[in-house]
Amino acid sequence: MYAVIETGGKQYRVTPGATIVVETLAGEAGAAIEFNKVLAIGKDDGELVVGPALAGAKVTGSIEGHDRADKIIVFKFKRKKQYKRTIGHRQNQTSVKIAEIVA
Repeated sequence: MYAVIETGGKQYRVTPGATIVVETLAGEAGAAIEFNKVLAIGKDDGELVVGPALAGAKVTGSIEGHDRADKIIVFKFKRKKQYKRTIGHRQNQTSVKIAEIVA
């Protein structure tokens, strides 16, 4: 069984026991978290449940920790103008361990 959830403006395919890395969520490490925006649930027999049939569906899990992603280099350049700027950025992220999918 798997589910497709949305958090932080992105969609993730999750299964029970899996660990996903999402954009920063509020809460301490070890705190329980619940994802109510479930877009689809795939069952073991190949059936895909979507739409209004998912009215009470949710995915539960726990926060494993907070971290930062790899550094991204932003380089701005304009030729023939002697203009160069280098800026670095690291995005905050949270690791979540999925406990169960409630349909």
